[in-house]
Amino acid sequence: MRRAAHPDQAGTSMLNGSPIEGSIPPPNASDLFKGIALFTPGGDLVYCIDRSKQSRWHLQLCSVFQEILGLSEPPHFLVPCYTATVDRWLDPKTQAHKTVAEAAPLVLRHRALLNVLFGEELTWHPADTQEVCDLAVISTYQKQFPQLWEDHDLVIRYEKTEPLPLDPGKITATWSPMIPETSPQGYVLRLFVAGSGSGTERILRKLHNLLDQSLRHPYTLKVIDVQKHPDFAEADQVTATPTLMRVWPVPIKRIVGELDDAETILRILTADR
Repeated sequence: MRRAAHPDQAGTSMLNGSPIEGSIPPPNASDLFKGIALFTPGGDLVYCIDRSKQSRWHLQLCSVFQEILGLSEPPHFLVPCYTATVDRWLDPKTQAHKTVAEAAPLVLRHRALLNVLFGEELTWHPADTQEVCDLAVISTYQKQFPQLWEDHDLVIRYEKTEPLPLDPGKITATWSPMIPETSPQGYVLRLFVAGSGSGTERILRKLHNLLDQSLRHPYTLKVIDVQKHPDFAEADQVTATPTLMRVWPVPIKRIVGELDDAETILRILTADR
């Protein structure tokens, strides 16, 4: 489970599944897959990468939110108004890879986060959801599902697993989120950036890879754009960007600069444990 973030939001973060053995990388340019992401109005996200392209993921992802947030039923009303999809296939005529990326207008602002999760710079096209996505209608669900309008700092990669079948003649499959148990060994981090340009995305990618591969503990990473949220920077006494803060465990640690020295970042983040 991991989270990378779009700096357009103050409450976006990365949630990592370490110490699960071997973090799962995003797809690369040679992969054929379908990627599906389901957001909540509050900004939480469940996504999947399906290389078989055979699963009804939207229903599964709704069930994930029901389980994780303790909802009375799956929030099917989120589909398609809060979804994004990527489809990469091989053109049989040209043998070239083709990719189509679409996102509902309500979630287009998360495209930098989606690019990190799905592994490349994609051109996101707005999906035609105007006829079915009425914000007034969607808001009527808030009383029944208030958790969906809260930001729990969740981005969950949902994976298909195949357990040992009880009946040797029958293969069954379950769907299980890669979520570690809550651990006091986890980290709470904040990354302060200025704007959402290519420099910010480069920092996010490098930090995402470093933390997934080397931190070895669950963490949340909240990304804050100081241009849009100067009050957060003032509250944490941040005067330069990029600044990476370790909020938990205490004492608070700060790393200011380009975040290029992986060894120094890990040494500071893991000190005083």
